[in-house]
Amino acid sequence: MKSPEDVARAFYEAFKAKDGAAMAALYAPEASFSDPVFPALDGKGAGAMWRMLTAQGKDLEVSVDSLTAQGEQALVTWTARYTFSRTGRPVTNRVRSELTVKDGHIIRQQDVFDFPGWAAQAFGVTGKLLGWTGPFKKKVQATAGTALERFRQKEDGGQPAFTKEQ
Repeated sequence: MKSPEDVARAFYEAFKAKDGAAMAALYAPEASFSDPVFPALDGKGAGAMWRMLTAQGKDLEVSVDSLTAQGEQALVTWTARYTFSRTGRPVTNRVRSELTVKDGHIIRQQDVFDFPGWAAQAFGVTGKLLGWTGPFKKKVQATAGTALERFRQKEDGGQPAFTKEQ
């Protein structure tokens, strides 16, 4: 059985290699995922999100800044550098990820990052002025959710990616 540290290392090695399928395989079916852009995904939705992001991230570079594990938890700080496809703007996003692992699979992942800072990079002046507002964040979430649903339908006619909480 893989330890939380082993699972986290495998996950981020796959991320560095842009292997969304390998990332997806590390989630338990009942898993949950949240971050500021995708606030409520189930395990299949999270897997689809990573397949979509790694497929679209042509210049994506990921580095792990720290990785620690204790009990069922792995805490990872990581940095992604990429060009935001909607605007062509460069982004450096520093993320803190908390993974809960059971039976060698991720059952919960919560990623946290500075959404207003990310929005300023991704959207320029508009993001800088509006990135801290709820309506702007909701619009970004809705747009990202629609893109994920289209990806899933194109990929496999998948089920809704969002959990009931959203």
